[in-house]
Order: sequence, then C-alpha cells, then structure tokens
Amino acid sequence: MGLKNENVLIVDDDINILELIHRHLQSFNYHAYKAVSVKEALAILKDSNIDLLITDLRMPNVDGMQLINYVSEHYPKLPKLVVTGYPSVDDALNVLKSGAIDYLVKPFTKEELRQAIVKSFAANKQHSEENIAQTKVNKEGNQQYGELIGRSKAIKKVTAIIDRVKDNKATVLINGESGTGKELVARSVHYMGKFSRAPFIAVNCGAIPESLLEAELFGYAKGAFTGAQEQRSGLFQAANKGTLFLDEVGNASPAVQAKLLRALQEKEVIKVGSQKSEKIDLRVIAATNSDLLTMVQKGLFREDLYYRLTVVEINVPPLRDRKEDIIPLVDKFLTKYGLEYKDRVVKITSDALEVLMRYNWPGNIRELENAIQRSVIMCEKQIGLEDLPDNLKVKISFSDDELMPLREMERRYILKVLEATGNNKTRAAYILKIDRKTLRQKIQ
Repeated sequence: MGLKNENVLIVDDDINILELIHRHLQSFNYHAYKAVSVKEALAILKDSNIDLLITDLRMPNVDGMQLINYVSEHYPKLPKLVVTGYPSVDDALNVLKSGAIDYLVKPFTKEELRQAIVKSFAANKQHSEENIAQTKVNKEGNQQYGELIGRSKAIKKVTAIIDRVKDNKATVLINGESGTGKELVARSVHYMGKFSRAPFIAVNCGAIPESLLEAELFGYAKGAFTGAQEQRSGLFQAANKGTLFLDEVGNASPAVQAKLLRALQEKEVIKVGSQKSEKIDLRVIAATNSDLLTMVQKGLFREDLYYRLTVVEINVPPLRDRKEDIIPLVDKFLTKYGLEYKDRVVKITSDALEVLMRYNWPGNIRELENAIQRSVIMCEKQIGLEDLPDNLKVKISFSDDELMPLREMERRYILKVLEATGNNKTRAAYILKIDRKTLRQKIQ
C-alpha cells in the first residue's frame, strides 16, 4: 500500500500522537503533513493537494468537528478519518453523519490505523466511481449528470458543454431565466471535473447591498470603513484554487465591475482600503437572467468585462422549451419529498401529470419543485388533481391549434343557449353561469 505516496494531513494538538501517526504513515509509504491546530490545517488544505484527512476531535479554540464540517462543505470528495481519546456515542454519530469514513479511539495499534486508512481510501475510490457513474442513462432514457437530470436534447447540449470545460479554468457565463437551475449547472462544472476537491464558493450579487458587495468579494483592510476593526479576506480569496460562482452578475455596480475585470485580467485582487494586490488562482463562473449584451449597448454593463466573462457560454433553456424533462424531474421530486414527508416514494395520477405537462412553468424548475413539494404534503395516498396548486389548473396553456376548436365549441354552445331562451340574455347568462357583461363581450 502507499505506492503512490498519497498525501495525508494529520491534525492533533498532542505532539506525541502527531509524531506517532507521522512515523506510522512514513512506514506505510505515505507523505504526511502535520498540523497542531485547525487554523494551521486550513492553511495546508488551501496550499496542498491532500488525499486523506486524519483529525482529532478535542482541540483548543476551533475543534475537529468544525474542521470536519468545513471540509465536508468545501472539499466534499476528501476522505476523513477521526481519532479521539474521548469517545462518546454522540461524537461517533455526529462524525459519521458528517461524512467521515471511520472513527478510531486512542490508543490504537499500528495495524488498526493501517486498516482504517485502507478503508478510507477504498470508500473514497468507490465514491469517485459513483460520481463517474452519475452520468448515466436509465431504461427510460433519462440522463443524469451530477444533479442535472433530463432527457431533452437541450439538457444534453448543456452537459456536452460542461464536459468540455470542467477540467480547465476557462471563465464561463451561464444564461437563463430565474429558476432554470443555473447554480446546478455551475456546480456540475466544478464537481464533475478534476478541481472538484477545491472550494466552490457561491455568491448572489443581487442579494448583497451594493455598498457591501465589493468588500464581500475582495475583502477589506483594517480601518477601511466604519466597523472594519480587523483585516478580512473576501470570497475571491476563499475560492482560491477552486471556483467562484457569481450569480446575477448583471447587478454588480460599475465599481465592482471594474474590480472584477482587473481580477480576471491580472489574476489578482486588492482589498477595500488597501493598496497591496494579492495573487489568486481560480475559475470564475458567472450567471445572469438579464441580457448582458443589451445592458452593454445601454451602457449599464462594461463591454470589456462582458467579453472576459463569455469565454464559454452555456445557455440553460426554460422548462417550457424542454417539456420532455418534466417527467424525470417530477420523478426526482416525488422521491425527494415523498421520503422527506411521507417516508415513501409518492405516486402521481395520470390526470395530474397531464396538468403538469400542459402548464407553461413561468417559474421554471424552481416552480415545479415547489408545486411537487406542496402536493406531496397535501395528498393522502397519491397526488391527484385536487392536490395540485390552483394556479396550475387555471393557467394551463393551449396552442392555437388547440384553442380554435375550443372557441368554436364555446360559440356554438352560447348560440344554442340564446336560441333556447328566445335571446333572453339574463336567462342565458344564468344558464351559462356567467354575468351579463361577460356574455355581451362573448357575443361581440
């Protein structure tokens, strides 16, 4: 074992334990990094390519559980092995829930450590193979790519572009209406590629006040403004070596746009209130539901920044233009919310599914997911027409070819009722269950 000299990071405030594990790792032919605190471990993680984390739980200041949670979020594919001298059932459960592979109690033997490391790497290899297998086509022809799912040509075109860019750091701009899943596309670019173990940081430029966005992105120096009592790094620095996702980038102010351009051109950032530049190495993925080119023409968005962001463009089509994807998406949400609320996979009737297929989904996938979530909560055994949100049943869309015969049928029915009532509009309106004003409008 250890022929590839995998990099293992050991974190423990006990120097004796740290050195003991270090010697064992060397005998196993691993390369070891040592850290006596979580702060030191985070610095190593940012600057090194680590293949396994071994950490103690009880440490001063920031404990090992916080480190595990951080690694689970920012380095989701990095296997984690916990060692502790203070075992408890709660700790063990929390550790395993957080995604750690194994849990060793001190003192442990060299062989126990070796077996735990082998188990951790084996589990990680299986996880990697499962990630590769996430791009698959099932018997219904539904393609799943990471968290993206669909059978339409449109979604397959999106995943084909992701395949081309996932292993390089080219800047990507994702266009699409609100609710189409632009962040899922960005996450697929990051997590399906070779940089997946590096940080993925997402920021919604439209959710942060303009006055604070610059400081959030680039950080600030001590005393840069009232309340800046200490120096702070920004999201660009936090995403170093990984991916920074800028959602709704069209909302960035001219000042932020200028700094974004510099960061992309020079690969460096300057904190607010500072003159010192800091080198960065990351991929920027931006997204917008606005027409940036029109904004450029109106002078609302920098042209040079626009072209820097559009090295690669991914256009995510609205759900109404890829209705083949509705059924696999419904299946996904029925499973997700059925297990969450009913402890089983919930079914849906054909009539209810037909309504979902006819609806135009102005809110796209987000609206579909919310509708299924609500319907799962409201239904008894399966989702029927009565369980769907009322607006879905009202806002069914018809094509012109479908509307013409419906209008003709309505016209003939109104004429027959008028004939039967001797053209008595009050009586006809009562039979038709509409008011006289509406009847007059229909007659006209």
